[in-house]
Amino acid sequence: MTDSDRATPPTVLDSKRDATRYQVLVEIAARQPAVSQTEIADAIGVTSQAVSDYVRDLVEHGYVEKEGRGRYAVTKEGVDWLISRTDSLEAYLDRVSSDVLGSVEVDAAIAMATVPEGSDVGLVMRDGVLHANPAGGTATAVTVTAAEAGEAVGVADFEGVLDYETGYVTVFPVPAVTDGSSVTPEVLTAARSTESLLAVAGTEAYALATRADEDPDIRFGTADAVAEAAVRGLDVLLVVTADQLPQHTSRLRDENIPHEVLDAGDL
Repeated sequence: MTDSDRATPPTVLDSKRDATRYQVLVEIAARQPAVSQTEIADAIGVTSQAVSDYVRDLVEHGYVEKEGRGRYAVTKEGVDWLISRTDSLEAYLDRVSSDVLGSVEVDAAIAMATVPEGSDVGLVMRDGVLHANPAGGTATAVTVTAAEAGEAVGVADFEGVLDYETGYVTVFPVPAVTDGSSVTPEVLTAARSTESLLAVAGTEAYALATRADEDPDIRFGTADAVAEAAVRGLDVLLVVTADQLPQHTSRLRDENIPHEVLDAGDL
């Protein structure tokens, strides 16, 4: 199928009658052999008389066989007709998803003040969350919804660059329980700065945080979660069990996130 073919709506959408005919045939296929026209009418939102007319039409065209009172079967020709229309529908929907919806990039931000739909706003990053500032910013967007201060608002048509720096990740490995060694809670307390989020990855890491009377900001510190926090400008202290360390450092390197791995003996 060529690009020009995909750009054309399928024939089943040419008229309401064609679309309803398609729906009726689908419902017959789903319910055969015992077919209730009333149930079909309720399912697609038309009258029972309308369904009766469509069924008669489908029988006349050889797409459906009547096998007795209230008993119908979709013929091979009917299946072929459904498949051809379904294929064209799927191709059309793929185009809508990729070429149309995919080109309308909408993100969510926190409104810093009341904003009506269609407003020009600045975009700023605060505490790792995108905010929409009616006063402007180095990056701008247009609201696609309205919102009061503190509510989520949809933004699109982005221009400019957000003015913020990637966060820094400090990685604090702790030995696995099978290693027979341990880290004292005081070492973790010394390693944490008041501005950084505390993420723990692994039961041993959580146990150390608990012993140090620290409440983790990220209880399940997956590589994705830690990287996402840093990409959004947040500093993170990651306490991670030794066996999970490689996957975290690999992800941080892949994302070019500045980081260091501490040695408990140096603290």
